[in-house]
Amino acid sequence: MKRSLDTVVLSDIHLGTVGCHAVELVQYLNSIDPKRVILNGDFIDMWNFRKYYWPDAHMHVIRTLITMMTNGTDIYYLTGNHDETLRKISSLQLGPLFIRDKLVLEMNGERVWFFHGDIFDITMKHSKWVAKLGGKGYEFLILLNRWMNTISEKLGYGKFSLSKKIKDSVKQAVNFIDDFEVTAMELAIEEGYDYVVCGQ
Repeated sequence: MKRSLDTVVLSDIHLGTVGCHAVELVQYLNSIDPKRVILNGDFIDMWNFRKYYWPDAHMHVIRTLITMMTNGTDIYYLTGNHDETLRKISSLQLGPLFIRDKLVLEMNGERVWFFHGDIFDITMKHSKWVAKLGGKGYEFLILLNRWMNTISEKLGYGKFSLSKKIKDSVKQAVNFIDDFEVTAMELAIEEGYDYVVCGQ
């Protein structure tokens, strides 16, 4: 039996990349019955999108979401930095599919602000090429990590996330420069939002 939910938020899925966990996502989506799904940015990775890499599992995610819409679920696709091209059509609505840059919902009497978070990212504001280069490097690390995990598991050590460790250390290095969480909270208070939900 599917679990009934009011709202499900999914962020940074990165369909079209080797790091996407599409099989697991389909399993999760098939286990729930939400009123609305919020795809909170970077759902399709248009920076790293390649015609030759779109596995069946990635298409299965799309089909599953279409089935959910057919069954009455509203889908809000919020744009992120990796799918920023969609910002050109960010007021589009096609039936139960809404493309937006941000979303404000009233939930249980409180205002909730949903957005991706890249609008506060200093690398996106000033050096987009650095962010894109980082995306390519991250994809390479995922492939390297899979190879290393295969060896590590055969030796009995289990899995580890090389890409997460590197990404976390890089983010810690720039935290003192760009604390977008504080900025987002200050803006939310100013706008009268009770909660902030962002990706990135």
